[in-house]
Amino acid sequence: MTSIGTIYFSDASAATARIKAIAALVGVTYDTPTNYVHYQTNKTPEFTSKFPHGKAPALETPDGFFLTESTAIARYIISRGSPNASVLLGGTPEEQALVEQWTHFADTEVHIFTVLLYMLFAHRLPYSKPTHLDYVGRIERAFHTLEKVLETKTFLIGERLTLADIHVATVFVRAAMFYLDKTNIDKYPSIVRFVETVLNQPKICDFWTVEWPEKVATYTPPAKDTKKKEDKQKAAPAEKPKKEEKPKKKEPEPEEEEEEDDLVPKEEPKAKNPLDLLPKSTFNLEDWKRAYSNKDTKGPGGSIEWFYEHFDKEGFSVWRCDFKYNEELTLVFMSSNQIGGFFNRLEASRKYLFGSVGVLGEANKSVISGVFITRGDDIKLSVDCAPDWESYEYKKLDLTNESDKKFFEDALAWDLELDGRKWADGKNFK
Repeated sequence: MTSIGTIYFSDASAATARIKAIAALVGVTYDTPTNYVHYQTNKTPEFTSKFPHGKAPALETPDGFFLTESTAIARYIISRGSPNASVLLGGTPEEQALVEQWTHFADTEVHIFTVLLYMLFAHRLPYSKPTHLDYVGRIERAFHTLEKVLETKTFLIGERLTLADIHVATVFVRAAMFYLDKTNIDKYPSIVRFVETVLNQPKICDFWTVEWPEKVATYTPPAKDTKKKEDKQKAAPAEKPKKEEKPKKKEPEPEEEEEEDDLVPKEEPKAKNPLDLLPKSTFNLEDWKRAYSNKDTKGPGGSIEWFYEHFDKEGFSVWRCDFKYNEELTLVFMSSNQIGGFFNRLEASRKYLFGSVGVLGEANKSVISGVFITRGDDIKLSVDCAPDWESYEYKKLDLTNESDKKFFEDALAWDLELDGRKWADGKNFK
């Protein structure tokens, strides 16, 4: 088969492997330049005159057609492949739209946050733990969504492989390094089966090796540069020898010097959090968070059943939380982001607090409501580390009361409904 043109590849990227796999799958050949060096060639005027953004992968055809973006190149390759290759793009308008939906989902809900986490860990962006946790939380949500969709499916669309399957599988297996390891891989049997099925397809498997991490990547602060300090000390001018001085008057006694030092204010010892002084509880909040993450919420064997079996009402309490200014809420995603911001500012209370809070309703007709489980009997001790904690009202729930119990369970399961407003989006603090 005649080559479709020249493809400039970025080294060892997921997009590169994906394009090569798809070309092999549909029987399309292409040329690769021998003198292309990523981050060098793609910055030259010759390259940017063809591809203004200087981005690779990039395709140049013999008739002067220039194309970037891996998904666009993949689509073009499929269109130039064997006659039956078009099924990879969907056989009906509906299937074609679903291919577009899932590739977009993988890029916007998973890939972008994988890249941002990589940049945080590589010290190319300023590290912030709340930001780190927010990105991981977004990836976690995408894993939950995909797992639910794949529970009854082999492939995402119909009964045959499509571009969406290849794109999603390659994006999710890369994201696993920041989220999925032996501690939580059992939560996603459908995703594991799907990724291994797709990436072990003939020809595709030549470009991918599925490796699930033993342990997720973690942030490591950059090493301190002691060499600069040593060089600075070496470069410092030598002290001139002091001239012999006449005997001075008697120096003040040490206690006189210490009195002068006492004029400098000393740092007060950090006060212990009152919650750390409470009697030991039989309820382990971290175990609850794991149970909530790994089990179905409702039903036999679910996390709510686990909660009632282990809850210690003397050491912990349950609270309803309602936003005070619902009339100011507009778009659902903006309200959801507001919850995320509140949770980020609660970071100092992570070991004392669990939350499930959501947006109920629709754009311009929504409320924010949910529940918290907190150490002790005073919610303020856990939430007042967030400056905006007073924007919410808190009411202690009595789990022996059927109404309070239902509210608590529905908020945990994300199917809470208030005044006809159904749960639209939510976040967990855990």
